[in-house]
Amino acid sequence: MKLLVLNGVNLNLTGRREREVYGGETLEEINAYLAAFARARGHEADFVQSNSEGALCTLIQNAEGVYDGIVLNAGAYTHYSYALRDAIAAVKVPVVEVHMSNVHAREEFRKTSVLTEVCKGEVLGFGKNSYLLAMESFFL
Repeated sequence: MKLLVLNGVNLNLTGRREREVYGGETLEEINAYLAAFARARGHEADFVQSNSEGALCTLIQNAEGVYDGIVLNAGAYTHYSYALRDAIAAVKVPVVEVHMSNVHAREEFRKTSVLTEVCKGEVLGFGKNSYLLAMESFFL
C-alpha cells in the first residue's frame, strides 16, 4: 500500500510554533517517524507540505491511480477551504483528516471542518500519533 501524507498551511512550522499544542518535534522528524512506521509494515508513504491551497488541491487530484489513500492535515484550511473539500469529493482515493490537537477543545472556529463530510474518517488529539492512527486505518 502507498499513502500520501499531506500537510497544509503553517505545518512547516511544527516544532517551533505553539509547542504546547503541537509538540517540539519538527515536521521532518514526524515524517521520518511515520515513514519508518509504514516501512515496518511493508508499506510506502510520501510526504508533502504546502502553504498553498491550490497546490494541495492539485496533489489530491493527481493522487488517483498513484496512492491507495491520503492522510491530510490541512491546518487552517480545514475550516473554510471548499476548494479542498471539492478536490477530496472529486477523487476516488480515500482521505483521512488528521489534527494533532483536539480541535474541539480549542477556539470556536476550529470546531467546524468543511472537509469531514467527504473524508473516510477523522483522527485528532493524539499529537504525531494522530497521523500514525490514520495510517493504521489504511493498513487494517
